[in-house]
Amino acid sequence: MTLHYHGTPITPRFELNKLAGKSFCVSFARPDDLNFCLKNGQSVMLDNGAFSFFTKKKKADWYKFYNYLEPILGHPHWAIIPDVIGGGEEENDQLLKEWFFPPELSANVWHLDEPSERLIRLSDMGMKVCFGSSGDYWQIGSEKWCRRVDLAFNALSKIGQLPWIHMLRGMAVSHLYPFASVDSTNVARNFKNNFTCPEYMARRIDAVQGGTKWQSRAIQGDLL
Repeated sequence: MTLHYHGTPITPRFELNKLAGKSFCVSFARPDDLNFCLKNGQSVMLDNGAFSFFTKKKKADWYKFYNYLEPILGHPHWAIIPDVIGGGEEENDQLLKEWFFPPELSANVWHLDEPSERLIRLSDMGMKVCFGSSGDYWQIGSEKWCRRVDLAFNALSKIGQLPWIHMLRGMAVSHLYPFASVDSTNVARNFKNNFTCPEYMARRIDAVQGGTKWQSRAIQGDLL
């Protein structure tokens, strides 16, 4: 079963109220709806805000993120370990070393432009693994992106049971791969434009499910 984490903030509040019982993604960069989501959400994915910081060319203060998490992080909620898009393995591995929350409440990030060796290493840490679209694989759903994700699942399938894979910004492709969970701001950004009830829109999205198993795919030039 693929879990769908709906991105926030969602305004006005009476529209957000309709989504009580759903799972939410709350970004450290925009925690406007945090209290509502913790109180009324089935599960909350506490995003580190790296994507927002990257697109706005802002520097993150990760110690503030750690302090923000300490009073709120606990089952069934989980948090994404700080990562730097385009920062390279060494910088991101250092952030992994600084992380001190329990692995069962944590998700590391593998960027698609990083080597498969790092993906395998991250998948062996007892955490969820997030796929982050970056570099040449920024465009989710493109032919190049799909080939890269095919290769990643091929590599993971060789080591046994798939770990929990979360696709960042991945609701549009949730049906294509055995993602355990995905997130997107689709509802927050589009329900007003479509004159659609956000709860109805979220319900339709939640009904889209990916598979639970991976059948290795033959790809020419299968190199990671």
